[in-house]
Amino acid sequence: MTGHPQHSAAHKNGALAEHEAADAAPSPVEYWEVRYSGQERVWSGRVNATMAAVVGELTPGSVIDLGCGEGGDVLWLVEQGWQAHGLDISSTAVGRARAEADARGLEGASFTVTDLSTWQPEPESVDLVTASFFQSNVALDRTAILRAAASAVRPGGRLVVISHAQGPAGSSHRGPNMATAREDAAELDLPSDRWTVETADERRRPSTGHDGQSSELVDAVLAMLRRRG
Repeated sequence: MTGHPQHSAAHKNGALAEHEAADAAPSPVEYWEVRYSGQERVWSGRVNATMAAVVGELTPGSVIDLGCGEGGDVLWLVEQGWQAHGLDISSTAVGRARAEADARGLEGASFTVTDLSTWQPEPESVDLVTASFFQSNVALDRTAILRAAASAVRPGGRLVVISHAQGPAGSSHRGPNMATAREDAAELDLPSDRWTVETADERRRPSTGHDGQSSELVDAVLAMLRRRG
């Protein structure tokens, strides 16, 4: 069956444009390197307050922080007595995190440049896995990565995921991977005979943007306990 010549040409041109656009899209490494190298500092360096409120109640042990960025959460965890290891795809971000840990003399902090899409953790190797705002504008198989990370949690340990549930108050926008905590738990679908959902709710917090404007954000808080036995 033969299509109309003009239609076929238009279809080919459209397909070519889509292919070229895909080729032009930055890889995750490129995207995050540009993001970090384009500024002296991207984040405040302070711990994620919502994560601190959840984890602050736990007995310190060993922890892996996914997408650690410039290390704010990892450094706070070490200051609370944890042995903390941060993973991030950006070598620039990891370099800044290491420098800050050295400056503070935090020997319990370590960092590795890691493409989490291919990362395979050691099973049952840590007491806690944290992921704060582990969401991306470029390719990220978030669910698969979090499932892999869950395998690193020992019985009696926890997976704690803090996410953007929605944009600023008054906005209906839901960006990449935005979900409620219950939606996150359902998407992860960890075996119910091995995992218990301890917390799955949304919490509002004040925020100040780069332009100095104040707003209110909504965080999805998911904490899951790996059962013993």
